[in-house]
Amino acid sequence: MSEVFKSINEVDVQDIKWIDARFSLQDNELGRKKFEEGHIKGAMYWDLEDDLSDMTKKTGRHPLPDKETLTALFRQSGLELNDRIFVYDDGGSPFAARAWWVLQYGGFKNSFILKEGFAELAAMGIPVSEEADVPEQSNFVPIWDESIFAPREYVEKTVAGETGTVLLDARSAERYRGEVEPIDPIAGHIPGARNFDWEQLKKDGSFNLDSEVGKQLSEVVQHDDAVVVYCGSGVTAAPLYAMLKQHGYEHVKLYVGSYSDWLSREVVEVEKG
Repeated sequence: MSEVFKSINEVDVQDIKWIDARFSLQDNELGRKKFEEGHIKGAMYWDLEDDLSDMTKKTGRHPLPDKETLTALFRQSGLELNDRIFVYDDGGSPFAARAWWVLQYGGFKNSFILKEGFAELAAMGIPVSEEADVPEQSNFVPIWDESIFAPREYVEKTVAGETGTVLLDARSAERYRGEVEPIDPIAGHIPGARNFDWEQLKKDGSFNLDSEVGKQLSEVVQHDDAVVVYCGSGVTAAPLYAMLKQHGYEHVKLYVGSYSDWLSREVVEVEKG
């Protein structure tokens, strides 16, 4: 197994860079408000929509910013290539996983997702502050890992049977089958995709790191499969991507545009059932 998720009990908290990724899809100001009320001392706040998405793009609901913008984010956060970086949110949420995936994409391979949310970390005695740090800006040059990024063109080739890759939909079974669709204009899923609801990754409100999750994943995709994960907007697919990596799946990509981007094609193909 690869180490992606970590419990704070396993971590030497000296010389860590912290990223606070708390957010709410229902209230996009809530995460920043929580950060201002208290955060892990020294943490930088990365907002899902302001920092980890480019909301001006039309390629899905939470499109990935361009590389220049992400490079500026890394530098403003004072990050260096070999830093140990730990990302947290409220626990059992997809936002730390999205931030972690962006770090992985930028070449920060010594980055991890904390299993515990902020409240639990604070209760365990990790120092908390209301003051926002302003780190010294770095000159970091990203080493982009294109092997973990799936553009729409790759997904189109996958649907056409040209890549030998498994598409894995992280949404609920009802949305996958097209029985309900609360957000996107057309119900269903990308043709040929399989389904693994990302909510199955959790137990008692936290990500479940027990072997039972690995067994459940192996019933849907094999360890030697090449996999592209997606969801509605590329956010809840991030913890599914992370958990696959946690359980030793080596060939995994994230389709950041996800189903909302797929529906923006000129000719829309979807399956139901």
